[in-house]
Formats: sequence, C-alpha cells, structure tokens
Amino acid sequence: MAQLTMAKALGAGLREALRDDPRVVLLGEDIGRLGGVFRITDGLIDEFGAPRVIDTPLAESGIVGTAVGLAFRGYRPVVEIQFDGFIYPAFNQIVSQVAKLHYRTRGNVKMPLTIRVPWGGGIGAAEHHSESPEVYFAHTAGLRVVAVSNPEDAYVMLRQAIAADDPVVFFEPKRLYQVKGEVDLVRSLADARPMGLAQVVRPGADVTLVTYGALVRTALDAAIAAADEGISIEVIDLRSISPIDYPTLVASVQKTGRLVVTHEAAREAGVAAEVIASIVELCFDDLRAAPVRITGHDLPYPPAKLEQHFLPDLDRILDGVDRALGRPNSLTGMES
Repeated sequence: MAQLTMAKALGAGLREALRDDPRVVLLGEDIGRLGGVFRITDGLIDEFGAPRVIDTPLAESGIVGTAVGLAFRGYRPVVEIQFDGFIYPAFNQIVSQVAKLHYRTRGNVKMPLTIRVPWGGGIGAAEHHSESPEVYFAHTAGLRVVAVSNPEDAYVMLRQAIAADDPVVFFEPKRLYQVKGEVDLVRSLADARPMGLAQVVRPGADVTLVTYGALVRTALDAAIAAADEGISIEVIDLRSISPIDYPTLVASVQKTGRLVVTHEAAREAGVAAEVIASIVELCFDDLRAAPVRITGHDLPYPPAKLEQHFLPDLDRILDGVDRALGRPNSLTGMES
C-alpha cells in the first residue's frame, strides 16, 4: 500500500495505463510540459514522450474530435478537459459522435475513449471552474459516467475506464486532489470492484444517504455527527452515475425505509431526482417517509465568496436526514 493524494493516484493510474498498453495516448491543454493545471500528468511527457502525451490547442471540440479519430484507428485516447465548465464546446462531439458510434456502426467501431473532467466546487473559483455538468452526460445513452471520491478509486477506476471499450466520462472532484489515502498499486484490475458498482462506505440502519464525489466525505461526517444522537446512517458512494447500481440502493432502502440523496449539481432534473424516482418505482412499499434531496441551487454557480451558501454542507445534509426521520427541521421549525 502507498499513501497518495488523489492527484498522485490519478497520475499513477495514467502512468500504469501508458506502460501497459502502447495504444494509450493522452491529449489536453498544458498536460505535457506543464503537467496539467492540477499537475496530474506531471512528468509523463518525460517518461513517454510528446507523441503519447500531447499538448493541444485550447479547443475542446478539436481535442475530443481528434480523440475520436484516434479511437477509430485503434488507439485508446485519454482526454483531459482542463475545467468542468470548459467541456461545453466539446458537447456536440461527445453526445453526437462519441456516444453513438458503436451503436451506429452495429458494433463494428468501438470508442475506448476516456474523458477526464476536473469537476465541482469548493476551491474558491467561479463559474466555468466549479460546475457540475454530470447529468448532461448521464442522460446520454452510450456513455459511461463515473465519479471518484478517494485516491484508491481514482487509481483503479481510471485504469478500468481506459481499459474499457466503452467511452467513459470520468469526473474528478477538484477539492479532493490533495486528500491522501491508501492505494494498492499492485492490485490487478481483475480483483478490483467493477467501476459500475456502488459501495456502502458506512453501514447503517435508520436512513440511506446516497451521494458521490466530494460529498462522500461530507456524508460520512454527517453520519458520525448523527451517531452522537443515536441515528444510524448508511452512506452509499454511487461511484457510477450512469449506469446506476440500483440493486445496492434497493437493498439499503429495504433495510432503512428512508432515503436522502445529495449532490453539488442543481436540484432540477438532477441525479437525485432520477435516483429518487427509480427507488420509488422499485421499492415504494418499503419507504416509511418521502425521500429527500439536498443539492446545489437552481442558479448559475456563484462568485467564490458565496459558494459556501451554494454547496450542500454538513448542516444541510443533517437537516435532510431530520426531514426523512420526521424530526424537527428547517421546514417544520422546532415542532415536528
């Protein structure tokens, strides 16, 4: 085991993929000589050379379009979008070409393309640097959409994404880049949890709390705080946003009877809405209370000095748990 930051774990995953398969190539803005804005690709150009670690123009549509051509030719390209909010110029390429080519060609063309997206708020930046666009891609058939929450998953799931024949949109929470954790650098992918499966990161009995990305840590903090009041929260890290591992969620809700879903993205038509709708369809009779969603607001991302009012935090999540349990909360006031 090695103690690595998430940033170093991602870099290690890229290095392993480049070593294992000569078809793997990296493309992105400033990923070569600079090593990327967040230094994820630091040193890789020195080890593997400019033909495999490619500095591109500032043109996301061109970057992804080039990657599509490389995938056609048998390569396994890994694209870095410098910030989440810069992905929109590549939206047409991703949803019109990347997501559909395998289906359009009756399986004759594969798109083993990984699109890395530094993602989410909490770093004191403004719009286009702190956004949460994951639901756009979760809605697009033909894409896998995953989000990591710890260094171990960052390392393993990035290797799994690059090895997959499907296109994967790979979301990396920027505010966790410097968070450390244990990483098994010798684990084979065959022994690792598949990237499409959710994970129960803390067992509980009273409420199921579902989230992904940076909010997994906040959800765990909420579970610890709630335990002081005798409330047992089961925390589930989705890991995969598309497809969603509903058997894991259903098993938890059948046990707890209550569901809270939280994410940084806006409330309207978000991942939480889809999870709640599906759980209501799948296990309505097991629910003891209406599900609750705790999300970002239906507004453009605010200036940095206001982001603490936009992002779900410990207090908002605990308030959602109180709502699910029928305890006094922000909607009912002190009387339940």
